[in-house]
Amino acid sequence: MREMRDTVQAEVTMTFLVSQDLSFRIPVELSYDSGDPYAVEITFHLPGDAPVSWSFARELLLDGLSKPTGEGDVRIAPASPEGLSDVFIRLQVGCERALFRAGAAPLVAFLDRTDRVVPFGQEPAACDPVGDLDAELHRILAEDRFAG
Repeated sequence: MREMRDTVQAEVTMTFLVSQDLSFRIPVELSYDSGDPYAVEITFHLPGDAPVSWSFARELLLDGLSKPTGEGDVRIAPASPEGLSDVFIRLQVGCERALFRAGAAPLVAFLDRTDRVVPFGQEPAACDPVGDLDAELHRILAEDRFAG
């Protein structure tokens, strides 16, 4: 018996801000898997390069829509303090940094779809290994009773 897992995917276009004078738009895939309900994955398709994927907390993306958030490798902040605006996503590995600008609306739509799969705050129930283990053990024991 396989567990049911729901996924949410979206394609958006983000601006890769290479420098103050150079930027270009790139396709980006957002994905969410209920099997890992706390995380989202963003895959960047940079020209001439293999796709690059980053996974980080779904809540970080949600919080970054309205206020600067994140410590370390992933930081997300609204581009403007007034209302829902574009969002800056900064990724860092060592001293290498990449800065992207994304529209807030497609991110909100993506997060809304993930919330329908696993509501925010309900992540522990979505990854309850004990409940799955109990059901699987019950199934195995029932098969053994009927087999012998």
